[in-house]
Amino acid sequence: MKVKSFDFRQIEWWLVSSATLTAFLFILFGYRPQFYNDSGPAIFKFISRLIILGTIYTAFHLVQMILIPKFQNDSNKWPSILLMALTGVLTFVICAIFSYQSGLVKAGFPTFLVGILVLFICYLLAGSLLNQALTPPRVRDYQLYNYARLIIAFLFTFFFLIQLDPITGFGPSIIFGVFIPIIFIAGLFNFFLVYGKRREGKIKASRWYNWGLSSIILLIFLVISLEENQEEIFVIGGLGTVAFIQLIFFPLTTFLFKKYDNYIGQITSLNTKIDQGQANIDFLRSQINPHFLFNALNTLYASSLIENAEKTSDGIQKLGDMMRFMLHENQMPQIPLSREITYLRNYLDLQMLRFGAQKNLETDIQINENQCSGEIAPMLIIPFVENAFKHGISAKEKSWIKINLRCISGSLHLDVVNSVHPKSLTKESKQEESGIGLENVKKRLELLYPHQHQLNIVSNDNDFFVHFSIQLK
Repeated sequence: MKVKSFDFRQIEWWLVSSATLTAFLFILFGYRPQFYNDSGPAIFKFISRLIILGTIYTAFHLVQMILIPKFQNDSNKWPSILLMALTGVLTFVICAIFSYQSGLVKAGFPTFLVGILVLFICYLLAGSLLNQALTPPRVRDYQLYNYARLIIAFLFTFFFLIQLDPITGFGPSIIFGVFIPIIFIAGLFNFFLVYGKRREGKIKASRWYNWGLSSIILLIFLVISLEENQEEIFVIGGLGTVAFIQLIFFPLTTFLFKKYDNYIGQITSLNTKIDQGQANIDFLRSQINPHFLFNALNTLYASSLIENAEKTSDGIQKLGDMMRFMLHENQMPQIPLSREITYLRNYLDLQMLRFGAQKNLETDIQINENQCSGEIAPMLIIPFVENAFKHGISAKEKSWIKINLRCISGSLHLDVVNSVHPKSLTKESKQEESGIGLENVKKRLELLYPHQHQLNIVSNDNDFFVHFSIQLK
């Protein structure tokens, strides 16, 4: 299966939203005025920072999540173009007024906003070029495209924050440009070399990578502290970083990785169960009484010896239809209900050819095909009827078989009643074979029609009763 493309519109929205939230927090905690002590200009400057950042984010959300999809889907592009232009003009005016009046920029022209706009356009062009160059059928799958565009999306977010430095300060861009990449690389190091080796059973290699990283960090901070002649750099920076990695970061990421592996394991287990279920369906379908065809051939051969050729040819034609059904339509997941009923009629005709002359057999067959439309999995009806003929007929005692099939309100209903006779020891094994056939049907129904069927089987000393109903597709 090909790796699918990520939903980058959502990924981009989350990246920019996270960056904007970080910038808001830096403004709130870094530039928050003391309303009782600060002057009016200081308060206005603080409020202007929030208004400018909120305006830019609102414009991004409107363009990214509403106007661009509308532009791509609508045949008439001009309304979307005009709305995007209007959004850009309003954003420019608001940012120009508040940034200049608050003293955040020296000129009335907000160059930071122009930089953001240029970055956004360049990112969209880069995404389009990547889509044309790195997606199937030009490459095998979307994996390279996903990685490349993720990197470009992160870089766009980082440069977006750099453009906002006059409004938010350097804090957000430092976090996205330094700390997040370091955390990401450290997470990969743990996943592949520390946790990954431990998961593979290579405990010794995992320890080497773990303590090797700590040693390198301590060595780097030791060299810096010696050059600066400040011991606190090594104590706070080196030992503090190692303690954070060993006591907080690695245990936390290891816990997340275990959860991820458990989640992947559950998905794999479900896929395996689905494959096993399909294999069971195919296996059960192949078990559905193929020996009946051989019995029917023997019956037709005996009939051809005592009756004329016309009757025999008719039976052979019906048998041919049934064999075609078994070879072709029986392998399909769904077939028209009419074909299943045709197969049932052919089966009944051949059985009546076999037992119709038996005087002690009473049959009552009612098949009402009115309102019988839709599709059904093949070979779900026959086993109940087949079971009645195999175990409801006695050569010496009075026997009966009653079959009633009808469709009501989008569902099929089948009632089968047959007589019950004492079985000899040899025939009891045949009854067990029939039980296997009915068990196969039950398993198929559980797999294919969960909560969409009803099967009631009641048996006493005289009758064997089956009521079967199923919702048609």
